[in-house]
Amino acid sequence: MPSKALIAGLAGAAAVLVIGGSVVGDRLLSRRQMHERVAVMTGGEPGQGEAAIQSRACGGCHVIPGVSGARGKVGPPLTGFAGRVYIGGRASNTPANLVAWIQDPHAIDPQSAMPNMGIGEAEARDIAAYLLTLN
Repeated sequence: MPSKALIAGLAGAAAVLVIGGSVVGDRLLSRRQMHERVAVMTGGEPGQGEAAIQSRACGGCHVIPGVSGARGKVGPPLTGFAGRVYIGGRASNTPANLVAWIQDPHAIDPQSAMPNMGIGEAEARDIAAYLLTLN
């Protein structure tokens, strides 16, 4: 027969697993909810935005969390982008301004070092959706 100490230890371990699983589940749920929220705000899809960022090689200039190889040092790191007040130091960080910036940064700041990448509106919405998931 198992000792009381063993039973108590197993019960404690089980409680930790249940609580830990709940925290992970809550984080996954809140991540999904965040993706749904930014999709509504931008009209884009964060997952497609991440793929577009990867294919456009945005990481050659920017550090971008979640994007493989995105360790550029030319432009600012995009870590925590959703919490920023301004885009490019010029425009308020709103979904509409972000989409406009991604499409044509020089329309907002003619002196910006960010090049016009020839990104259309749908792709800009996807990229904006991804960037707005970066807390």
